[in-house]
Amino acid sequence: MTDPDPRFTHFDLTALPHAARYKLVTATVVPRPVAWVSTRNAAGTVNLAPYSFFGLMGSDPPVVAFAPGNRPDGTPKDTALNIPAGADFTVNLVSRELAGVMNATATDFPASLGEPATLGIEMENGVQVATPRVRASPAALECREVQTVLIGNTRIILGEVIGLTVRSDTIADPERHHIHTAALDLIGRTGGRGGYTTIRDGFEMARISFAQWEQQWKLEHAAQTEQKTD
Repeated sequence: MTDPDPRFTHFDLTALPHAARYKLVTATVVPRPVAWVSTRNAAGTVNLAPYSFFGLMGSDPPVVAFAPGNRPDGTPKDTALNIPAGADFTVNLVSRELAGVMNATATDFPASLGEPATLGIEMENGVQVATPRVRASPAALECREVQTVLIGNTRIILGEVIGLTVRSDTIADPERHHIHTAALDLIGRTGGRGGYTTIRDGFEMARISFAQWEQQWKLEHAAQTEQKTD
């Protein structure tokens, strides 16, 4: 835990146990969006579980990645078992209003007890996939598994997003495909075992071209030069 700059502390994650690595990375890589993943097992039972090791990896085609871990005994969780090669699944995004019921689905129910049926969560049939979505979710990504990567005990499922269902009142301009993101009121994970945040405190910054940056740099440089000669 040394660093040449005394203002910082460096941790060699390769030398630490799993529990320590988990605490360090989950407390610093924040906020993380929550993938509330619905799947179906061979018997047709719908499973629903949240994962914050999740992100959007690209847009051509749209690809999401999430990492369903193992149980303490080392066996895969139901979500992973329900997504063999080429299988479909749905990523339901979680609003602040749904945080409580989403958290309830993190309970490790037996595979025979589907979370939607057990907890009374209303589901809606998928449009392009067989897996249903959470009806109250403001947005749902219909996905098809394209690759599953295993790195040690980390399992990463990559899914192509083939369909998107969004609550109509969050669509700012349907012809231009503009979504009013703030209206989704989504939550994300922060540090600790139960830390969450919302997107309510957002801000915007416009990107500038290189030509604009160069012009701005020349103006600032000229002003600094003028100050030095005064």
